[in-house]
Amino acid sequence: MSHIRRFDHVGITVADLDTAMAFFVGLGLEVQGSPMVVEGEFLDTVIGIPGSRTRIVMLQAPDGGTTLELSSFVRPDPVPGSPDAMANELGLRNVAFEVDDLQAAVDGLAADGYGLVGAIGEYEQAWRMAYVRGPEGIIVSLAERIG
Repeated sequence: MSHIRRFDHVGITVADLDTAMAFFVGLGLEVQGSPMVVEGEFLDTVIGIPGSRTRIVMLQAPDGGTTLELSSFVRPDPVPGSPDAMANELGLRNVAFEVDDLQAAVDGLAADGYGLVGAIGEYEQAWRMAYVRGPEGIIVSLAERIG
């Protein structure tokens, strides 16, 4: 018996919520509601950090489905991760999106100062894909269906 009903969201903790939110909005995600502050007994209990306070915002692709939660801790101070982590480093390594025009998406992100991790690759004449390193080292996988 499965305990899972549906895939709800992926959460990413960032130091600069506004910069990360602008990055994902620039890719085409839509902000769901306004950024909000969460604190108190509920948060302390769930995450196991007493006295915590965080700002969060939820974003969603235009087609709906799974959402992306961006969270920035006000307290305690955020603990830095490895902004240069490569794909083989253990842990969550990328967030993936299908795009209509991979080159246009990559060019747009490059204009904002975000570069490729490697290069654009093609898989079995079906997909073109690239990893882009976004704010705070977040790797975003962008894929265009070509087959």
